[in-house]
Amino acid sequence: MDGTFYGVGVGPGDPELLTLKAVRIIQECDVVALAVSDKAFQEPVYDREGASQELCGYLQRCVAYQIVLPVIPELAGKKKLFLPMPMIKEKEKLRQIHDACADAAEQIIRQGKNVAFITLGDPAIYSTCLYVHKRLAAKGIRTCLIPGIPSFCAAAARMNVGLAENREELHIIPASYGVEESLGLNGTKVLMKAGAKMPDVKQAVAARKMEIHMVENCGMPGEQIYERAEDIPDDAGYYSLMIIKE
Repeated sequence: MDGTFYGVGVGPGDPELLTLKAVRIIQECDVVALAVSDKAFQEPVYDREGASQELCGYLQRCVAYQIVLPVIPELAGKKKLFLPMPMIKEKEKLRQIHDACADAAEQIIRQGKNVAFITLGDPAIYSTCLYVHKRLAAKGIRTCLIPGIPSFCAAAARMNVGLAENREELHIIPASYGVEESLGLNGTKVLMKAGAKMPDVKQAVAARKMEIHMVENCGMPGEQIYERAEDIPDDAGYYSLMIIKE
């Protein structure tokens, strides 16, 4: 009998925001899948015996893994599937990589093992685990998404502001693809992973004289909060999230 693929959201950074269900699924799974964004890492690796020095380096840099480890110390001893998820935009190359990741997960699941792909925030929102989830589901493999607290909900709570009230609209926008047009939308705009385009985003927001709240590394070490566009550094990190109101 085949196993199950779980896409498990581990929340935005604070281990206390892990859900009880996420903890249970991770504890019970046979294999934990982890995304590796290093462009030099090209092929999936199934580590059954204990990570090599190179793979240990990936574990140390994997934010989702480091969130879970203090809550589930036995995670360190679980079998792990390292999946390449490079931050590139070549569609054909990405398709090939995602196909290979799904194939590697399928081989394990067909052996009757359950695989939990742990991912930041919620697996349904801009998550790399969806690339694997969709391919496996298309092959008839049982898949299940375990929701996690989204980063923008945690950021709003951290800054003590609401996201939307009454009939106000809420727009979730991937900031790395440009935001000029999106800033014209009515209601609250959430710009996710804004770090790479920060100078452009700051300029666009300042030109429109909009109210801004930003958290960098919400719930993680090095967390920073900004309430004015001019105070935000141009080199803000990848995990920078903005909440913008009219």
